[in-house]
Amino acid sequence: MTQNTPPGTTTVPSPFPRLGPLGLLAALVAVTPPLSAQEVPVVAELQVEPTSIQMEVGEEVPITVRALDVLGNEVDAEFRMGGRREAVQMVDGRVRGLLPGEHDLVISLFPGPDVEWEGESPPTATVPVQVGWPSVAEVEIRTEEGRLYEGTRVRHRAVATHPDGSERPAEHVEVRWSSSDPEVASVNRFGDVTAHTTGQVQISAEAEGVQGEVTYEIEPFPAERLVIEGGVEEALAGDVVPFSVRAYDADGNEVADLPISWSHTYTPNDSVGPHAGGSGLVREGRFVGELPGEYTVIANAGRLAAEHTLEVLPRGVIEAVDFVGQGRVNNVHTSDLWVWEGVDGRDYAITGTWGADGYAYIWDITNPASIVKTDSIQVDARTVNDVKVSPDGRYATMTREGASTRRNGVVILDLAEPAHPVIAAEFDEGLTGGVHNAFPTEDHVFALSGGEKYLIIDVTDLYNPRYVSEFQYPGARIHDVWVKDGIAYSAQRPVGGVMVDVGDGRWGGSPENPVLIGVTGPMPEGGGAHTVYPYYQESEDRLLLFLADEILNREGRALGHGQGRTLQVDPYDPETGEGGTPSMSSGYLHILDITDHENPEILARYHVPEYGTHNTWVEDDILYQAYWEGGMRMVDISGDLRGNLHTQDREIAVFKSWDPAGYIANAPFVWSAMPFKDHIFFSDYNSGVWAVEVTPETPVIP
Repeated sequence: MTQNTPPGTTTVPSPFPRLGPLGLLAALVAVTPPLSAQEVPVVAELQVEPTSIQMEVGEEVPITVRALDVLGNEVDAEFRMGGRREAVQMVDGRVRGLLPGEHDLVISLFPGPDVEWEGESPPTATVPVQVGWPSVAEVEIRTEEGRLYEGTRVRHRAVATHPDGSERPAEHVEVRWSSSDPEVASVNRFGDVTAHTTGQVQISAEAEGVQGEVTYEIEPFPAERLVIEGGVEEALAGDVVPFSVRAYDADGNEVADLPISWSHTYTPNDSVGPHAGGSGLVREGRFVGELPGEYTVIANAGRLAAEHTLEVLPRGVIEAVDFVGQGRVNNVHTSDLWVWEGVDGRDYAITGTWGADGYAYIWDITNPASIVKTDSIQVDARTVNDVKVSPDGRYATMTREGASTRRNGVVILDLAEPAHPVIAAEFDEGLTGGVHNAFPTEDHVFALSGGEKYLIIDVTDLYNPRYVSEFQYPGARIHDVWVKDGIAYSAQRPVGGVMVDVGDGRWGGSPENPVLIGVTGPMPEGGGAHTVYPYYQESEDRLLLFLADEILNREGRALGHGQGRTLQVDPYDPETGEGGTPSMSSGYLHILDITDHENPEILARYHVPEYGTHNTWVEDDILYQAYWEGGMRMVDISGDLRGNLHTQDREIAVFKSWDPAGYIANAPFVWSAMPFKDHIFFSDYNSGVWAVEVTPETPVIP
């Protein structure tokens, strides 16, 4: 979540050089009496060129903003430029189009000690931005596995690409399908081709006047018998059960290229019938039963079918979660949290603050039932968004946004005395704009620079940090970075997760020479990529990547309709009747298999529709998800994963941090959670740091 500016904004310096006192005097002397060096210029309006923008997705258009005083003289100043962050992006004084449609770029004067303005609020200007797609240059038809025989059906999809080779997202291209001979094979509007008889046929897909074709020679159906293999008699809700199919001809020879379609039937264990939203899914032979009951998995190929019936039992993972202690913060908003064991053997937590004059707090959590604040650190910032501690507990990082000097950077804390850290260094070399997140390893800090890139900083000597290198993925806004086993994983809209070799070495990378491995590609539906967490799942011998959305509104949903952005930063004021409205969010967690970094696969999601995700932690096959107003949520991620974990009986526990004395009363809004020494600690935006513990549910004995 952004601190001093709404999400999707960035601070852009004026393209004009700063005028010192003498330069300002020279600019105004002809029309006004001389000004003293102590006087502050007053901005009356903002002048923007161009006043409106028309562009294509991926195109960048320069924009110039000038601050003028009442006499029309230019004033040296800085500006905030913000828009819908998934739609437009600011890159070095240029507007980049990301999403088609009509959008507004809102520009306002950045408050600072060097400027003043007329009126109650800083001057603003709005620039309409119309973004369109580039033209379609080519349409390619791709098919699922399997050959098209008489009586079978194969799904096709059309991929439209632009002149630069980029792919148009399927939801943003209208495709018209057709068959040269519908009596031989017909095609529906989804690209499903059904072969009716033998013969030759051409299937076409047309988008924006550009056509792609594929030709088939339909042959007789060759199989006489279909056999389904695999499966079990019983499975738990949420288990992934694999199946395979073999087809044989009349002579008993195997037919290897038949297209197989999958389906299932469901009979519930109660009299209510199938629950809303479905009861299971089966795709490419991998079945998941989401609710207890009897399921029959069916494989079809032409006129043949084979099936397997199994029973799905309750998963039974629910446990009790109990309150242990709280370090209340109710005068400001709390941001991130990190817990660790100090070099003195005691346990500690550090929390940041949002919009609260640059404070971070240190807590002794050795006794989770009695959380004690031991110290606070203040830096020049409006917000300390992110706090983390190095793996060896040697140092901590605090990120800064909204510094009065406009030089934010990252702050390094020496943790030699954990209860009372000292500032070892403030590093801002090459870090333009706010530093939203950072990640400390034992010897390096990876610090975000604005929304553009991350810098790699050598902190072997805490008191003399040194710039090493940097990495920037073009055309994407970075929001989070996490380093595991020499690979940096960053969450970047709109491309998803970006993977970079920064020491693994298999791709030739090092801290001095970061090398791009690949990207996951855009995430379906949700906000895309806000936070990132890599996790090696030992039980399945695979590497998973968790990408969480952050959408601070409920646009398009009945709950929240018409309320727009509802992020509230003020407690309730009984005199005015304003403030105190709980924040609202949406979006969910995407789960990918990245064992093959160059060929990532989307596996599953964790989607609780009423709420939105934020920071993620995974340990021992348990997901600890900060789910904003949905609370701190624990989820079983053991075994293979498919579908939506929320509907699969995989939720272990949910804890909502209701606090009647919170900054906004009784408004849970969980930012970050971490398991630590048999407890779970988490930070709440409205009420500070919490400790809870989990105990198995005691069965009821009649």
